[in-house]
Amino acid sequence: MGTHKTVFGETTVKELIERIHLLQAGDPAQWGKMNAGQMLKHCTLSEEMFLGKKQYKRLFIGKLFGRMALNGILKNEDPLKKSQPTHPDLKITAPGDFEAERVKWIGLLKAYSTFSNPDFVHPFFGKMTKDEIWKYVYKHTDHHLRQFGK
Repeated sequence: MGTHKTVFGETTVKELIERIHLLQAGDPAQWGKMNAGQMLKHCTLSEEMFLGKKQYKRLFIGKLFGRMALNGILKNEDPLKKSQPTHPDLKITAPGDFEAERVKWIGLLKAYSTFSNPDFVHPFFGKMTKDEIWKYVYKHTDHHLRQFGK
């Protein structure tokens, strides 16, 4: 089955942070509707959710299909598919402060080294273990960096 990359590991987080530093505000998206600044805001909101700083309403469709979808995503090391659905509260349309969001995202990724959120329930996937969260957050981060060619 191989070892999945996760955000619990100094080397992997360092690699992600190096890729985040390569982002420029004007980088064109390879897919999707967000610009680079909106993607940064989307990712900081996502990290805040996983780290327990924000909560979002559980989606009914997630109660039906969330676990199956998560298992499909985590079954291998393949990147997330392009243009995946996004929770309505995590869709960003307003312009953001690119540099502030970049700094915030990096800080939040570093916070996984002391992660403790045992009761976390994802609004789509449902209850997730620490290991599932670490694997998913890596894939989500990688997905959005690839979205902007990084």
